[in-house]
Amino acid sequence: MDATFVFVNGEVITVDEKNSIKQAVAVAGNKIIAVGSNVEIEEYIGPKTKVLDLEGKSLTPGFIDAHLHFVMYGVFQLQISCKDPKIQTIQDLLEELRVKANETTKGDWVRAWGFNEKNIKEQRYPTLDELDSISTDHPISITRTCGHIGVINSLALHLAKIDEHTPNPQGGIIERDSHGRLNGRLIETAFMQFNDIAGYTQGELEQAMQIAQQHFIEQGITSIHEAGTFNQESFRLMQLASHRRAIKLRIYAMISTLSDCTQFTKNMLKAGVVTGTGNDFFKIGPAKMFTDGSSTGPTIATREGYLSNPDDYGILYYSEDELYEVLGEAHKRGYQITVHAQGDKAIEMYLNVVERALKRYPRKNHRHRIEHAGISTPDLQKRIKDLQMIPVPNPPFPYEFGESYIQNYGERTKYMYPARDFIDQGIICAAGSDAPITTYNPFIGIHTAVNREINSGNPFGQLQRISIYEAIRLYTYNAAYASFDEQLKGSVEIGKLADLLVLDRSILTIENRFLKDIKVNLTMIDGEVVYQRSNSFV
Repeated sequence: MDATFVFVNGEVITVDEKNSIKQAVAVAGNKIIAVGSNVEIEEYIGPKTKVLDLEGKSLTPGFIDAHLHFVMYGVFQLQISCKDPKIQTIQDLLEELRVKANETTKGDWVRAWGFNEKNIKEQRYPTLDELDSISTDHPISITRTCGHIGVINSLALHLAKIDEHTPNPQGGIIERDSHGRLNGRLIETAFMQFNDIAGYTQGELEQAMQIAQQHFIEQGITSIHEAGTFNQESFRLMQLASHRRAIKLRIYAMISTLSDCTQFTKNMLKAGVVTGTGNDFFKIGPAKMFTDGSSTGPTIATREGYLSNPDDYGILYYSEDELYEVLGEAHKRGYQITVHAQGDKAIEMYLNVVERALKRYPRKNHRHRIEHAGISTPDLQKRIKDLQMIPVPNPPFPYEFGESYIQNYGERTKYMYPARDFIDQGIICAAGSDAPITTYNPFIGIHTAVNREINSGNPFGQLQRISIYEAIRLYTYNAAYASFDEQLKGSVEIGKLADLLVLDRSILTIENRFLKDIKVNLTMIDGEVVYQRSNSFV
């Protein structure tokens, strides 16, 4: 059989069972048909075969981001970014909002995202009065970098039907000042539910998905695990875009929405659409719920108070019984299940739920997951292993947020996103960026997993450092395993889908400090070149 593409003279990182390094790969159609030496691959070269000389550069499986928010990332690109270096003060942000409001039709939304009060000179949130001074004719919403907290103006509060008499929702806070007056700040479920009211048009959502796809493909991401869209409508539009191939990325879509994951999960259970339903481009993933809050908020649920505030133990969305009512039923019906769990208290509660479910309804190869698995102390690690669960930590989080973690959690940072411990115990863990919460760039994730350093260069939980090859495995084979797809993708092996990357250098031989600077020269999905940095490759 003649190959469609042949890659030669490379550092082919197969991520197979033996961690083999090969020299060449042949692709025919959408499958890998041969992996080996240059000589072994020569027989697959025909008159129409495109031969690419890698010149010693790395070829890897396509990266699989096992936890991000595809739709959310895309819509944020349509907004003001508070991560823009030019926004250093509250006044800088207000000025950007004023310019945007002047360009926006009255009544339409003015939005900003990525706000982090710790990175602003004043070290605070904008006030309700400050936002109202920008406009009372436009609803204004600012999303904190964690996605769990926001601040809005009076018109937005009015549209959401929130006033001084509105009670706090379960798992959330409508913040008030010392006199009981609203200050515009919504925390956890209060902000999640507000986002459903402050919806996006179909056109905005479709544009957003195209932007997100292009960004991800350029960084070598070929598959994503969508960790929750805004609502059922955005979930539907994402499916339709995939079905008509407007989205080339492969999607494993968790049964979850940010506005009301409980009701959405119950609706899906009632409909009988189970984990694994779909095809190679779009599959239904696990039933997912939230248990606690944001690691940077900080609002995660911890067994001991925060170092920064010993009286604060964070927020739990549900009781154990409430969580079991939904996820225990999902397990019983054959679904994979997972939760957002950052704090050790939240992780412990979820493990109790899984333990109860497995005891009552034993099931092999369930592959139940834990999204984030933030503070995973040794006792929790042991239970994760015993329950044969898959944690999905976020390697890039310490890079951007490490200083606040040290400030809030102290010594517990030794066990935050503990990839080294998971690997040493034989626990299969996958990597997720949680974009747009932090960067989707897999090389920042690999860099941080290997070096365990904050972007300032300060060390962070150095005992959890892993090797480059181990980090690549988190973003490839292990992520495929987390979606029951390890026989289809996640490694460069004969018969697997031709989702491949060519990097701009050898990733295994460069100094660790340069990992974050690696670029993708070529991205292939399903045997099709969907991105190349220059026209010299194909």
